[in-house]
Amino acid sequence: MQQLELSKAFTLIESGPVVLVTTHDGKKDNIMTISWTMVMDFTPLFAITTSAWNHSFAALRKNRECVIAIPTVDLLDKVVGIGMCSGADTDKFAQFKLTSVPAKLVRPPLIKECLANIECKVIDIVKKHNIVVLEGVAAYLDGTRKEKRVVHAVGDGTFIVDGRKIDRKQMMAAKLPSGV
Repeated sequence: MQQLELSKAFTLIESGPVVLVTTHDGKKDNIMTISWTMVMDFTPLFAITTSAWNHSFAALRKNRECVIAIPTVDLLDKVVGIGMCSGADTDKFAQFKLTSVPAKLVRPPLIKECLANIECKVIDIVKKHNIVVLEGVAAYLDGTRKEKRVVHAVGDGTFIVDGRKIDRKQMMAAKLPSGV
């Protein structure tokens, strides 16, 4: 094995898929790209990392709601573009030709072009690490989309695309022998 620069170690275990997070600041909708996401406790609790440098963070803190939209690989250039500009001076829905769809339980909109959308309420902000803890209150999946592969950021400007699914449901549902 070759030694890896320690500052690059995060690229080995970068977390869940890249997502788009919509917010509403009281005047307009916005979208931000987030590459650090986490599912908590096999429940509809999620965590994302962002901070005050991100224009949407103020809306998250103030209004305490958002939508996590899960894009697929065919949207990768839009996802990267969204992450490279600020909602302070860009209407990202118009700029990237995305369709906002009214959510049912939160003010920020769903994104029609995404594979899935999760309406969320902010339930905690861990200031020390800039972690925003979200509780999902409604979820939607577009089963009609042909493209279902999601994208994972490696953290250095490269991405990994999900491949085929491997089913081990029966194996995991089997009872473990006693004493294990």
